[in-house]
Amino acid sequence: MIRKVLTIGDKALRGKCHAITKFDKIRLPLILRDMADTMYDKEGIGLAAPQIGIKRRIIVVDVEQKGAEPIEFINPEIIFEEGECDMVEACLSVPGRSGHVTRAEKIKVRAQDRTGEFFEVEAEGLYARCIQHEIDHLDGILYVDKMTEEVFADEEDEP
Repeated sequence: MIRKVLTIGDKALRGKCHAITKFDKIRLPLILRDMADTMYDKEGIGLAAPQIGIKRRIIVVDVEQKGAEPIEFINPEIIFEEGECDMVEACLSVPGRSGHVTRAEKIKVRAQDRTGEFFEVEAEGLYARCIQHEIDHLDGILYVDKMTEEVFADEEDEP
């Protein structure tokens, strides 16, 4: 089911999310499905649970936008990072804005899957950036909090 994406100013986007401790086979898969449906409907490449009003440490990511199944990260934590890269970011929860954010170029993430099994993923480039952006949401951080410079659309591009 496609959910409403909360936008900047909504208090539910701030504050630390709670870890998942019960990996039930009914509610958790429904949350993950709703997150994927919402992300693909909004043409996003990642989505964090608090963006749809769920204060749990869950993110879904699909930087290739294949629309099949995103990679699901439950209770993700970055355990290694290397290098720095500055790129322009945007966010479904901050519509109509974008800006430069410096993040690690490469990361290693430890997380759990929907059954509670631990796994690790190494990521770089856009994939690493997206994971870091979504994990920030789990701690109540929006990219605008880290933005070094806002990017404005050309006047001729505006309606």
